[in-house]
Amino acid sequence: MQNASRYEHARLARDPRFDGRFFVGVRTTGIYCRPICPAVSPKRENVRLFDTAAAASEAGYRPCLRCRPEAAPGSPAWGGTSTTVRRGLRLIADGALEQGGVEALAARLGVSGRHLRRLFEHHVGASPQAIAHTERLHFAKNLIDQTGLPMMDIAVAAGYGSTRRFNDAVKRAWNKSPSELRRLRSAERKREGLVLRLPFYEPYDWSFFIDFFSCRAMPGVEHVDGETYRRVVRTSNGPALVEVSRGTRQLEIAVRGVQPADLYALVQNLRDVFDTDAPIADISRVLAEDSLLSGLVGKYPGIRVPGAFDRFEHMVRAILGQQVSVRAATTLAGRIAERYGDPVPEVLSANGRLSHLFPAPERLVRARLEVLGITRSRAATIRRVATAVVAGRLDAHPAAGANEFAADFLSLKGIGPWTVEYTLLRALKDPDAFPASDLGLIKALSAGEKEKLKAREIEERAECWRPWRAYAALLLWHHAAAGG
Repeated sequence: MQNASRYEHARLARDPRFDGRFFVGVRTTGIYCRPICPAVSPKRENVRLFDTAAAASEAGYRPCLRCRPEAAPGSPAWGGTSTTVRRGLRLIADGALEQGGVEALAARLGVSGRHLRRLFEHHVGASPQAIAHTERLHFAKNLIDQTGLPMMDIAVAAGYGSTRRFNDAVKRAWNKSPSELRRLRSAERKREGLVLRLPFYEPYDWSFFIDFFSCRAMPGVEHVDGETYRRVVRTSNGPALVEVSRGTRQLEIAVRGVQPADLYALVQNLRDVFDTDAPIADISRVLAEDSLLSGLVGKYPGIRVPGAFDRFEHMVRAILGQQVSVRAATTLAGRIAERYGDPVPEVLSANGRLSHLFPAPERLVRARLEVLGITRSRAATIRRVATAVVAGRLDAHPAAGANEFAADFLSLKGIGPWTVEYTLLRALKDPDAFPASDLGLIKALSAGEKEKLKAREIEERAECWRPWRAYAALLLWHHAAAGG
């Protein structure tokens, strides 16, 4: 495996920065652990290191019940992988293998099934099926530990067709039944309702997210109250309420109205929105090598890239935000939601603060947006984008190829480079997206220069920040917003 010596040092030091980035198989016990496991460190000759939990599982190791590998922060999907593997991991997380198997997944990625298997073995040490199986099993284990959901609901949430298959899979992985595992962890379930926990890599600046979403909270759709973020989301089975707050080394997610079958997809989306899997230590190390950013990395540790709950919604908001203030764009987005969005039940309204889902693209294909105070040209652009999404000509799924999406999006009248890059940055979670034409970035990077830098010059200046230019952009924006 890559970085073996570095990982061995991290294992011996129990370095929390590496938690979730590799796993430790112990030959004498047949167990695999997190590098922070409190158990006595085994001798080097008895250890086998794995890049992923799936690789350890595929090699015949069982997850440790003490350190709980399923509770580790998510492995950064882009870390050390090819673009094809990165997109494949995202599609697997969204259930692509359940829909058509490895060959169908490979076809979506433009490669053969054989080549895809070879790429996965090389980059993540496990097959696509093993990745999917382990991720689903770990998700189920977290639901067993963290919630009071019936085992049948957990089986459905984790993608198992029957309780029997679910029971057998859990028994093989942990050598205990789901009920036995729940009895072991029953003391952890202290809160009523469905509360999920998403671990993250430290440092994690929750106040940054609160400030970011406070400025952009769409009236009727999302709301920030103190240190808690709330919003209504669309699931395959109707609207749901999500409440997010920070716990100790994890986010606490309270959900209401979510059916078990939608839980897994919702959690994957939340990981993107709140960027819990970003390898912040690696990002900071690269950006700190630049003299311009080194001070900002130290001043604002834990800055992440906020994602988007809904890709189409973000595209609309990016169009609304073209050359206008954040406040103005947010107001207009709220008007669209109120006029064309579906109302949410009172039980999901968060005491009247939330009222509507943002409309699906079908609702905006012929929407008369001009009456809401939106300029004629922007209204036409929104309708054009909605039509392209409905027709399948524009795919904003995070696993969509960045180059293909950018070309398709840019081909639409009214869409320029800034809108494309900003959408790549937030909706597609491209860690290297960089809106070089952004006025805020131009101002920040032109400080001390005789003349404002052009977009091309900004691009050249940012080359040394690859592959983390999106994080550099957030650092610069945040610094400017803080009065720097």
